[in-house]
Amino acid sequence: MKNKLLQVFAPIACTALLFGCATRDGQPQVKDSSVSRQAQQEAQQRQALPAKPRFKRKVAIGRFSNETRYGRSLLRDDDNDPLGKQVSDILAGRLVESDRFLVFERPDINKLKAESALTGQALDIIGVDTMIFGSLTEFGHSTTGKKGFLSATKKQTAEATVELRLVDVKTGHVFFTAKGSGTATLEAGQIAGYGSKANYDATLNDKAIDAAVSDLLNTLIRKLEERAWRTDILKIDNRQAFISGGVHQGIKAGDVFAVMSKGEPVKSKQSGFNIELPATKVGTIEVLSTFGSSEANEGAVAKIVEGSFAGSPLESLFVAEAGE
Repeated sequence: MKNKLLQVFAPIACTALLFGCATRDGQPQVKDSSVSRQAQQEAQQRQALPAKPRFKRKVAIGRFSNETRYGRSLLRDDDNDPLGKQVSDILAGRLVESDRFLVFERPDINKLKAESALTGQALDIIGVDTMIFGSLTEFGHSTTGKKGFLSATKKQTAEATVELRLVDVKTGHVFFTAKGSGTATLEAGQIAGYGSKANYDATLNDKAIDAAVSDLLNTLIRKLEERAWRTDILKIDNRQAFISGGVHQGIKAGDVFAVMSKGEPVKSKQSGFNIELPATKVGTIEVLSTFGSSEANEGAVAKIVEGSFAGSPLESLFVAEAGE
């Protein structure tokens, strides 16, 4: 009887012993926090970014290239490279989600032109304050593992580095660069034939690129928001001024703005740039109401509190924050 009991319980005891002694790094899943990804991103932005600005800057994302050997072929050009396109798409998504900018399309603008031709409507391209260009400069995927007595583990790691640059659309001057890196891992293990096998997981690549973009996002947003905000005057009617921008840009009744006259543009012999001399304040306006249903068609009605500029050419005037 005793021998029979040993025959029954001995394999169970051995298996339990193996599970207790085996070296395993984890289960076959990406290591994620118990807090949701969205909650993590919101918490990071609240801690790392200043309060949401009232006025949105206009930005466009240009070409992002894949400068690594991963995923490239001799028959594929940069415009059709999936990894470079993936980086620009993720960045555009993050900027739109931040609700701090007006983001405009540039890489697929030819498709927009073709579609507008089909509808018989001319495509009205909006000018922006800043263009964003960049590239995927480093990308790799590695597999490592450990072996113990009747046990084995496997760890997959994807790493990515993204670099971008901000370009002044008026001069082509690159005034800022940033770099971000990200890593994603997947672990699995087996003990005495039990457990899971970690097959190649392509989503690790996506998560590594996403992490690299997130790594530089706060720095990028801060730099973009350093750019001065301004808008234009649409029309002047007696003592009222109609300006671009409304609710979606944070403009509301009671806001007070300065009306500025543009300075004379002068070419610098030292730098070669066209330099606009300091603008002159010519008046003050106060917002009475807003109109429009979206960022594309909204505006505001303001009364002229100070100054007389009704006879000035509208293209020579702009509206700025009163403190500037």
